[in-house]
Amino acid sequence: MFNTLHNAWKIPELRKKLIFTLLMLLIYRVGNVIPVPFINASALATYFDATLSETILGLYNAMSGSALKTASVLALGIQPYINASIIIQLLTVAIPALERMAKDEGEMGKKKIAKITRYTTIGLGVLIGFAYYMMLRNFAGNYGMTILTNDSVLAAIVIILAFTAGSAVVMWMGEQITEFGIGNGISMILFANIISGLPGSLGTLLNMKWWQSVIVVVAMIALVVLIVFVNDAERRVPVQYAKRVVGRKVYGGQSTNLPIKVAMSGVMPVIFAQSIVSIPATICTFVGIGEGNWWYDHVWSSQSWTYAIFYGLMIFFFSWFYSTIQYDPVEISNNMKKNGGFIPGFRPGKPTADFIQKVINKIVIFGAVYLAVVALLPIVGGNLMNSVRNLAIGGTSVIIVVGVALETVKALEAQMLMRHYKGFLD
Repeated sequence: MFNTLHNAWKIPELRKKLIFTLLMLLIYRVGNVIPVPFINASALATYFDATLSETILGLYNAMSGSALKTASVLALGIQPYINASIIIQLLTVAIPALERMAKDEGEMGKKKIAKITRYTTIGLGVLIGFAYYMMLRNFAGNYGMTILTNDSVLAAIVIILAFTAGSAVVMWMGEQITEFGIGNGISMILFANIISGLPGSLGTLLNMKWWQSVIVVVAMIALVVLIVFVNDAERRVPVQYAKRVVGRKVYGGQSTNLPIKVAMSGVMPVIFAQSIVSIPATICTFVGIGEGNWWYDHVWSSQSWTYAIFYGLMIFFFSWFYSTIQYDPVEISNNMKKNGGFIPGFRPGKPTADFIQKVINKIVIFGAVYLAVVALLPIVGGNLMNSVRNLAIGGTSVIIVVGVALETVKALEAQMLMRHYKGFLD
């Protein structure tokens, strides 16, 4: 990876893209510490750490680089954009008009979908900003501190608009990095948010007992190796194309394969599952049920075994659900049949679709087990060693960081390969 970055830095065009990406991430991190007016950031951070870290807001705070608990201008981070993208993706499957727009209208259709996603992001930014303001207003008097320094209507409008504008700026930054930087803008911003917690995790690691630190380091290395291995793993289904004679030319006859990635759904099932299983703890917190209550400590707390079981089941469910959206065996089979392709040993049509579905089901099970192991390992480690609970980096964060790093390296290698290829004219 470091060798790839070193080689990319030698190419002027790629060096400009790297510098542009770094500058955008620097501007983003600066925006993460600019406070929203009329909010006491220190009081909110105290209240957040004491009460909200176990809720779904704790997940959003980790994804925003701890900007949510300090109520910075960019506190909402990329969550509105990610949620909008997921909503539009699901609606594209459910609404025929959007499906035709995405598939039949080509590049113009993609631009329309992107425009709809932007407007949806703004709408979600207003909605989430309003919900966050109402939470701050309802819990303003906790711990003898005043979270809101001004609760007038004008102050409410300023706070909500500041959160919304911040989400729009983050969306714009991500698109700029994708277009003028090294690509994967939203992923790069998420990557920067997660690694911003590394200094705190390193301090926590140094304060642990030496044998605990060794176990954690070895487990993290093993986790990274597993993620790298599974991220590139794929099941290759052999496909044979029949020969066709058109005039004096013979087309087809070659053998290829249909690659199906083991980690086809990426980290999305983990994020969905964590959001769902965090809802009960969020409700308990909002109605005043917290630590000391049996249901909270033994059922809905993020460190309980019951929570871990529900978490694992949700990962399996969303892995299957996401695979049904990504892969349509009938459509794949029909496309192969139109182009004269077939899987050896299976007739075109329904037998081919059934075989592809069977392969996908096996891969989904293996991928879900892999995601469950990575996501639940920090919870198991926290129950065995209490000091592990203070680490800011969890299994989800490791998957995202390693995945983004691998994608970035592949993108740089592809761009370097294009520039080193001289072509047949030379």
